Amino acid sequence: MGSGSGLGGGRGSVSVLYFARSAELAGLRCETLSVPREITSLQLWEEIVKVHPRLALIRDQVVFAVRQEYVLLGDQLLVLQPGDEVAIIPPISGG
Repeated sequence: MGSGSGLGGGRGSVSVLYFARSAELAGLRCETLSVPREITSLQLWEEIVKVHPRLALIRDQVVFAVRQEYVLLGDQLLVLQPGDEVAIIPPISGG
């Protein structure tokens, strides 16, 4: 687990936007969450799932858009600025 030391930067508030299925599961379209400023995309997902456990259902299909750039869940380090927008984009069901 580690001792919790490591990345600095403190926490900041970001806007989380939920689309389509993620909005249904979270029960809202947007909110502000306080998250670590330096965080991997996967850790960011875990922070959001702590708030909305039902989102775990779509974990394998979801992508983020951070400042309108697509980010897959994984080890990619994000450096978030206060007020950044993080969009949760679930799979778009096609025919």
